[in-house]
Amino acid sequence: MAEPVRFAVDDRGVAVITLDRPERRNAINLQMRDLLWEYLGAAAAIPEVRVILFRGEGPCFSAGADISEFGTAPSIMAARRARHDRDIWWQLLTHPCVTIARMHGYCYGAGLELPLFCDLRIASGDARLALPEVTLAYIPSAGGTQMLPRIAPPAVAAHLILTGEPIGAADALRWGIVDAVVPPAGLDAAVEAAIERALADPAAARARRLRLLGAADTGESPAPLP
Repeated sequence: MAEPVRFAVDDRGVAVITLDRPERRNAINLQMRDLLWEYLGAAAAIPEVRVILFRGEGPCFSAGADISEFGTAPSIMAARRARHDRDIWWQLLTHPCVTIARMHGYCYGAGLELPLFCDLRIASGDARLALPEVTLAYIPSAGGTQMLPRIAPPAVAAHLILTGEPIGAADALRWGIVDAVVPPAGLDAAVEAAIERALADPAAARARRLRLLGAADTGESPAPLP
């Protein structure tokens, strides 16, 4: 049986991590979390890898966490220990590679939070972004409450976090949540251009991550990349 996350490295030093569970809209389950942890570690350990691209197979990037697994941990402490031992979000923040998210269709919950931790976010015009956890009486516990206010204007971040309402790609661009929006047919070309820029000047792309980490101290949104 095929794994729900695929990993491949090309001859340029680009690692492609693909969420490959389209029959469930790439809902991220525990197996996928563990594979993401494994593949991020592998990318860091391969000296030739300089850029990581995240993409989703099928009609969307990811509709979020797999809610069918909610509450299945043996205990709250076991769940917390697993999160600590497989903290892919901190791994993303501290990763030596430039990280790029290719966003299309539903980018909900963890399917938005993962891109929020990336250095660059390229969205298709059909992308829909949301943190719908509040509608299920949860909070965006994969970093949404921390990362979104560092990227978007405070009122926009609060609205998304507190209402769970989705926004379109054009609004996400206007509020700085994504770096570019292109027609669906042009998404791959735009992503490829972003990869080439990152390969040519990885320091410029990664500098934004440092600005994001510092934005929480100043209360300001980080400046957009040139």
